[in-house]
Amino acid sequence: MAWTKVCAESEIPEGSIKKVWARIGGGIPIAVAHHRNGYVAIPPVCPHLEEPLEDSGLVVGCKLTCTKHLWSWDLETMALKDEAELPLKTYDIKAEDGNLMVYVTEQLEYTFDEDEDIDEATFFDDDDDDDDIW
Repeated sequence: MAWTKVCAESEIPEGSIKKVWARIGGGIPIAVAHHRNGYVAIPPVCPHLEEPLEDSGLVVGCKLTCTKHLWSWDLETMALKDEAELPLKTYDIKAEDGNLMVYVTEQLEYTFDEDEDIDEATFFDDDDDDDDIW
């Protein structure tokens, strides 16, 4: 594969994240985050529970936070922050003539354990009724 244009730089203001498509094969979804010092291209979902980052991703300075469960990453160093337990996968990205170009050799995806796909009520439910005050 090769470098492919995904959008114009002007389409992603600093401090935002947007889902774009690499027009390769049937199209590959990519999220591009514009942080204080540049751009990062990643799969469009959080590696925790597949939350769409275009909906729940918050970029402040150089930090991306998935607001659903507060996993965060430093977009310059890719270091895990706060609650994050898994790293982000990344595509190479560059700005060229006002466009954002991503180098795609394959679609980057995370593997999710189906047992972890639980609803929020179950996630926050305390099965131990012994310590309930009400």
